[in-house]
Amino acid sequence: MTVTPATSTQTPAPAASSSGAASSSANGTTNGVLNFTQNFNTFLTLLTTQLQNQDPLSPMDTDQFTNQLVQFASVEQQINVNSNLKTLIADQSGAEAISALPVVGQTIQYNGNETVLQNGQAGFSYTLPTTAASATLQITDASGAVVFSKSISPNAGTQNFIWNGQTSAGAQLPDGGIYKLSIAAASATNAPITATTTAIGQVTGVSVNNNVADFTVGNSTLQIPMNSLVSVLGSSSSSTASN
Repeated sequence: MTVTPATSTQTPAPAASSSGAASSSANGTTNGVLNFTQNFNTFLTLLTTQLQNQDPLSPMDTDQFTNQLVQFASVEQQINVNSNLKTLIADQSGAEAISALPVVGQTIQYNGNETVLQNGQAGFSYTLPTTAASATLQITDASGAVVFSKSISPNAGTQNFIWNGQTSAGAQLPDGGIYKLSIAAASATNAPITATTTAIGQVTGVSVNNNVADFTVGNSTLQIPMNSLVSVLGSSSSSTASN
């Protein structure tokens, strides 16, 4: 670094004064390390500029300079850690997708209330936590229109329901549509009772979305996260239409 003689009229750059350095290290949320972690090059540029423009007659205190070097090293380390974490997440996503491949072609049960009409069937199950005074099952299509409904047993417990793809009027709907099950149940005092549901469908593909492996159900756009899987039922469902 070139030292300017004492008679020089050079004025240090205000933005890079030693008082600015103290402010930078004193406020970690405004001018300190936390902000610099978002831009490593900014930190390096500011530090270099500060060294170039400091007053040679009043150089930066060595303690302040050492503190900034420590911050510099911490920023670099955090950036490297973040980069390594991204790599690990990407590797984990790929491994998860590979582990899901054997499920392609299998029929699975999963948490949720949507499935695809396949081979004239759509399978569901529902659980009432307590006995209801009345309970009704409904099937709606992708637009939200009710295509099938019926009264069901109000008893507490889990029941399976295999829909044969027919509307309440008896018309057969084509395969490939996405349908949703809902249960409307109420107690003797008309208080609503919430049922939990699962659905059944055949896996036709696997994809990764937001670092999570998803099962594609049927020849449709329905995506089921791998962590929603309840069980693998086999290469085909043995259930028969029951409605």
